[in-house]
Amino acid sequence: MLKIHQVFLRAFSVIFLLILIIISTTTYFWSKNVYLNQIEKNLSQNIDSLSLSLNSFDNIEYIIKTFKAKTGLRITIINEKGVVIADSDRDIKAMGNHSTRYEIIHAKYEGYGKKIRYSNTLKEELLYVAKKIVIDDEIYFLRLADYTAKIIENFSKLSFQIIGFISLFIIFAFIITYLISIKIRNETNAILGYLIELSNKKPTSNIYSDFSEEFYKITRLLNKVASKLAKREKQKSKQTAKLKLANKQKDEIISAISHEFKNPIAVITGYSETMIGDQDLPEAMKEKFLKKIQSNGIKMSRIIDKLRLSLKLEEGKQEILTTNCSIKELCKKVIYDLTDKYPKREIILKENEDFKINVDETLFLMALENLVENALKYSEDEVFIEYNENCIQIIDQGIGIEEKDLKRINQKFYRVSQNGWNNSLGLGLFIVNSIIKLHEFHLEVESVEEKGSKFIIKY
Repeated sequence: MLKIHQVFLRAFSVIFLLILIIISTTTYFWSKNVYLNQIEKNLSQNIDSLSLSLNSFDNIEYIIKTFKAKTGLRITIINEKGVVIADSDRDIKAMGNHSTRYEIIHAKYEGYGKKIRYSNTLKEELLYVAKKIVIDDEIYFLRLADYTAKIIENFSKLSFQIIGFISLFIIFAFIITYLISIKIRNETNAILGYLIELSNKKPTSNIYSDFSEEFYKITRLLNKVASKLAKREKQKSKQTAKLKLANKQKDEIISAISHEFKNPIAVITGYSETMIGDQDLPEAMKEKFLKKIQSNGIKMSRIIDKLRLSLKLEEGKQEILTTNCSIKELCKKVIYDLTDKYPKREIILKENEDFKINVDETLFLMALENLVENALKYSEDEVFIEYNENCIQIIDQGIGIEEKDLKRINQKFYRVSQNGWNNSLGLGLFIVNSIIKLHEFHLEVESVEEKGSKFIIKY
């Protein structure tokens, strides 16, 4: 299959060749006709000039020969009966009657006659032009003739010159056409290359063409298409990244939930099997096992409640019932509940003047307890609780949080695994932040790795 510039070049080559042939042929015959008409006109003018000199037959031979020498034309004088009176090239005695000659007949009735004819006398083709004239009150026919061989020779030189000029013009036009075809080839190759890059989704730069309006519009549209495809590809990449992150988070959530449920289920299953398998188990041991089973059942219930609460908070379906509560009492309740759970750890409340805040006591205690428990989990030293009229601060001296994780720890199911930081299901801080926002409060986190963290609830 041919390329577009090859099709263009071949088509124009054929067109130029046909134009050259047609123009050359047309020019040849047209110029030949014009040239013969001009020769005929010259012969007619020469007849008129010669007739002025032929007022009588005195010195007619001299006049004919002189005129022949100057013009190179054959001169013949014929009387009304067709008899040749004088001829510049032949002996009149050897010449027959001319009354039936075509040009003589027309000259006789129309005053003017012409004919191209082969001369048996001279054995050559001639152009004859005859006119009717009057000499000494007698009608005669003055005929001039020129050799067509000489006419054709002169015309051929002229026609070659004309065709040469036409050929040069067409060759020049062909060269321009060839250069245009090369430009078209370059433009189409550039567009083709850009389309290949576009199909591979790797266009290196925009394409531009000012060769013609069509190419300009094509390249501009290609740039727009490339821009749209790039945006779609970028969006697709973002969506793919989001899907990968979502899948990763899903796997982490499933793993976290499995881990959270695994221990209590194992405890419940283990103690249950022991009690079923040993009917003689002492009552004190049975009671201990039942309490373990109960506590782990409660733990599983709390995990489920935490998941349900996170869904409600995320969907904005959780309602709050606020009352004026003492900040000091809220902090003391949290310390009391966590002291039983972490008997070997110390939670220090830096007391200040007591203040009242309008909160949902149950939800706010849950948020506060989560923050303090996280501080206990991820630090080995004391945990401090400070409050004033503007905020509550939970301060630890633990492992801290990396800066890149600080921006994301409030996200649902986000878990930080480095340096032992493991936010369990990744719901704790999400729930805390959601509860605080529900109260129209604000949570800030300040942390330095290996030095500790500070969680600040501003109200």
